[in-house]
Amino acid sequence: MRFKIEFKRKPSLRVLIEDEQERKYVTIKQQKLIRHAILETLSLEGFDRDAEVSVTLTDNDTIREINSEYRSIDAATDVLSFPQYESADDYPPRGFVPLGDIVVSVERAQDQALLYGHSFERELAFLVAHSTLHLLGYDHVNDVDGERIMREKQREVMDRLGLSVTETEKEKETDGTSAEDK
Repeated sequence: MRFKIEFKRKPSLRVLIEDEQERKYVTIKQQKLIRHAILETLSLEGFDRDAEVSVTLTDNDTIREINSEYRSIDAATDVLSFPQYESADDYPPRGFVPLGDIVVSVERAQDQALLYGHSFERELAFLVAHSTLHLLGYDHVNDVDGERIMREKQREVMDRLGLSVTETEKEKETDGTSAEDK
């Protein structure tokens, strides 16, 4: 009798992190958290392909310039997402899927962590999870259902990371402030 044994390998994730800001030292541990937040978001979505995500850590002035150039909004924001593809149908048939680029204002993330009363790490992971959902095609701009779905998925990722939101944070989260207006 012959047995066929299949080994399913875990998908590979390349995360390219470029720290262009000088306001706050982003530790190796925090960079690993960025990668973990992306992994957990992809896992939650059942994304089982090899992938690549580029993350740029910047300051308010630089993210304001990028926001102005690409979205015609002359204001700093906490995170910007630049998906490589419109939908999963556009992914290459095999090999790495370059999902896109995430740009995080470390300065804004630090300010928001203080405002919401949680750690910088929690805010950083939240922004990265939020942005990764955008890379996968989710949107919340002018879409009440999309916003609700993204919030639920973000909470699930934060739970998986052990960085759950408290009731106070949930109240602050719904006050209309950021994460591309959270």
